[in-house]
Amino acid sequence: MTIAFVQATWHRSIVDHAREAFVTRWRELGHDPADIEFFETPGAFEIPLHAQRLARTGRFDAIVTAGLVVDGGIYRHEFVASAVIDGLMRVQLDTDVPVFSAVLTPHHFHEHSDHADFFTAHFDKKGAEVADACSGTLASLATIK
Repeated sequence: MTIAFVQATWHRSIVDHAREAFVTRWRELGHDPADIEFFETPGAFEIPLHAQRLARTGRFDAIVTAGLVVDGGIYRHEFVASAVIDGLMRVQLDTDVPVFSAVLTPHHFHEHSDHADFFTAHFDKKGAEVADACSGTLASLATIK
């Protein structure tokens, strides 16, 4: 089973925790972390296109994504978040490759230690949760084929 993990590099120090937690939990679930290939995008907005291209290669059983969409004060981050999630859903429905999201959109995020610490811990949790979802969904889908 081969997994593509696509991660936005914006707020890397926080988002890296989702990747690390995913790999740790994936191993705990009995899967081989060597079967995970990692890809990066500049930001979350670019993730759906990368997911689509990866899905179309036929090399991956699932695609897992991670990113942090924050209110930078310039545009409405909810629009970006919606575009990303809608795009990821479209990818999985159009390609029949499951796509999982640990792309988070907090209501409030400021670059100070309290928020950074909170979201770092939250990405630890979400990384493990997305590993559980990926493993469970692939097992469930295998019974349908």
